Order: sequence, then C-alpha cells, then structure tokens
Amino acid sequence: MATQAKRRRVAGPVGGGDADPDPVVGFLSWCRQVGLELSPKVAVSRQGTVAGYGMVARESVQPGELLFAVPRAALLSQHTCSIGGLLERERGALQSQSGWVPLLLALLHELQAPASPWSPYFALWPELGRLEHPMFWPEEERRRLLQGTGVPEAVEKDLANIRSEYYSIVLPFMEAHPDLFSPRVRSLELYRQLVALVMAYSFQEPLEEEEDEKEPNSPLMVPAADILNHLANHNANLEYSPAFVGPGPSFFLPPQNCLRMVATQPIPKGHEIFNTYGQMANWQLIHMYGFVEPYPDNTDDTADIQMVTVREAALQGTKAEAERLLLYERWDFLCKLEMVGEEGAFVIGHEEVLTEEELTSTLKVLCMPAEEFREFKEKDGWGDKREEDSLTITNIPNLKASWKQLLRDSVLLTLQTYATDLKSEQDLLSNKEVYTKLSWREQQALQVRYGQKMILHQLLELTS
Repeated sequence: MATQAKRRRVAGPVGGGDADPDPVVGFLSWCRQVGLELSPKVAVSRQGTVAGYGMVARESVQPGELLFAVPRAALLSQHTCSIGGLLERERGALQSQSGWVPLLLALLHELQAPASPWSPYFALWPELGRLEHPMFWPEEERRRLLQGTGVPEAVEKDLANIRSEYYSIVLPFMEAHPDLFSPRVRSLELYRQLVALVMAYSFQEPLEEEEDEKEPNSPLMVPAADILNHLANHNANLEYSPAFVGPGPSFFLPPQNCLRMVATQPIPKGHEIFNTYGQMANWQLIHMYGFVEPYPDNTDDTADIQMVTVREAALQGTKAEAERLLLYERWDFLCKLEMVGEEGAFVIGHEEVLTEEELTSTLKVLCMPAEEFREFKEKDGWGDKREEDSLTITNIPNLKASWKQLLRDSVLLTLQTYATDLKSEQDLLSNKEVYTKLSWREQQALQVRYGQKMILHQLLELTS
C-alpha cells in the first residue's frame, strides 16, 4: 500500500544495474508483458499527485469502472518468487511472530538477482534509505515529537522484534544458502528497510467468512495497486473476488484469476485516484506508512486511553487500603472477563467509542457499589444492558455522574502524557508562517498529536 512519503527509484547496494531513464516507461512495458492491463482512462504520473508517483484519471471515471487488473502471476509473494519451492520446503523453520519472513526473504533474493522478472517494478519503489517511518527517526526525535501518541512504544516493539527475527531466523537462512543471497543483502539495516516497505506497500488478501479461525493470509506485493496513495475518503478499492462485477462499463473483461482496482466514486478528469489502507488513525498511518492526513481530513482518527490509566484514575479516588484492595479485585475480575489488560487501550473516535463494550464494562464494574459488585461477581454474567448505560459519544452526557467523573479523570491523566498542551498545538497550526518553517517530521507529528487531543478535549466537554 503506497505511502505519501516521497517516492524515489530504488538505489543503493541492492540496485540491479542501469535502470531505464524513465522508470514509468519500463514499468508500463513490463505491465504489458505480464498481462497487467491498465484502463486507457488512467495514467501513472508524478504530476497532479499528493506525493511522488501516483495514479491520475486521464478521463472522467464512473463508480464501478475497472481501473486495472493484476494477474496473480504478476504478484510478488513467497509463492511466486524464484525461490518459492525452497521457502515452501523450509516453511516450518521460517515461522515467526510477524509471519512476514518468507516474503522478506523473497524480496531480499529478487532485489539482488540481476535477472529478476520484477526489476522494472522495483524501479518505482521509494529509495529504501529514505523511508520516513518513525522507526528511522533518531530515538530522541521520535520521543520528543511523538510522546503520548503511542507511536514510540509501538516502534520500540517493532525494532526489538525485527532484530530478533533477523538474527534468529533470516540471517541463518541466508548464510545456509550463500548461492541465493549475496553478502550485500545480509544486513540488518536493509532488512529493517524492507520490513518498513512491506508494512507500507504490501497487501493482505482477506480470509473468506468460513476461514475466520485460520491464521491471516501472508502479505504480498501487488504491482500497480501499491502506486495508489491513501485517503480516508478514497475513490477506489482493491477487489479480490473471483469475478468482476460492477455497474459501470469495463474496458475489458479480465480473466478470473486477477485482483481488480475498481472506482468507488466518480473521479473527474485530472483527479488523483486514491485507495484506502483501511480505517487508520493518524498514529497508525505515521507508524506503518510514514505520513498522516492533516486535521480534520482523517475522519478515521482516534485517541487512545490506556486501560491502566483508567485504573490509575480510579485509584486516585480511594482513601483506605481496603478500598484499594477492592479496586484491584474489580480490576482482576475485568481481566478475567477479558475486558481489560495491562497493555490494552480504549479507543475513542470522533463519533463513536470503538471499544464500547470494554469501556462500558470497565466503568460499570469500577463504579458500582461494593455490595452490588459482590452480587455481580457471583453471577459471573452481565444481564440485560440498560439503555442509559449506552456508551455512544452522544450519550456520554447522560451517563451516571460516577462514570463521567472516572472517564474525565482518565482523560486528564492521558493528556498529561503529552509534552505540550492543546493551545500550543493550535497556535502552531493557526500560524502558517511558523508552521511552514517546521520540518516535515515536526509537521506530521503535530498533526498526530493535535488530532488525538481534539478527541480527548471533546470527551472533556462531554463529561463536564
């Protein structure tokens, strides 16, 4: 899934010889060779896009029209790469927490293979050494700019997992097959860059409904689809279904074994075509893709209240040791019901509480009278949900006073985790001259913090 970070041609130690001076020409020629057909109504372009390469409508497009179809044979995955047989035979040894190791090994091999069939596709990738994910920011800058947002903690986990995965699984595999992996690709830094690229550019085919219990499908690279930039209010969508169905005309009827990018809204001539990477808050966008949507464009933005923060807020209201012990008993009961956890968070959007059941249960258990809790615990069940306990954004002012107070205290504690207050952010955003002088990273981080704080301050107003 393509980021809005600036795209440049792949360069550096994995480059495969001289590239076409215009990588788009080489890519489009490759598309024709592999049967990846683009509608004559769309163009791969740097002009008229939000960042670097993108796709633009040459003519107006109607909802349901097919923009392009990617044959499954053109996908780059652990199954289609030239070492697919080996990766399949060694599947057991390549299992990891992320599940991405086979694809990453496929990329490591293909990037340094002089005759890789995907070389013209790689030419449209961003320069790996200039990816803008926070995992590549200096730690001090990451913590200073993104404190309180949840990103530094997520990055620390990523970096630890990547290092462990590389030294325990990936490097031993490459060293066991020196004929397939040249020394120049045996690098933790290159592996980290490819993890970021897979995080930002790969796709995951959704499971069928009857396969819900299965592990998620492995990620794969989808040429052409990953050129599209992201927008919450997107106008195209990638379909994995076996047959093309749509009300609009089709420039061709592709074979069934294709992935299809289909218009979901009217796209006027000259406008950029946007895909969606899912309902992503800005902290997720910057963490996984290296960019954000400026406020208030991201209608999917959210703010987190850490579950343990609600426990801390509840503890503030206890005086005697017996009260504290009872509160921990209530918390343990919520843990047993799998409503809370030490690392979980309650997720609040602009218009809804995304973790409504968990937050409702937590406020209910932590705020109910002691005797009622004893009865409640003995029942070990919930009974009928009362309408007045509904935790929708619009109903928050109607909640019990004790619930509102605990929620308010939790929000206030959450706001204390940021290094700056809302007014400081507003002053920066409202002064265009000052804002434009900020670095790109400072601007992106400011948008993340501001969006979260606006949601938290909305909660403050609703609980006052």
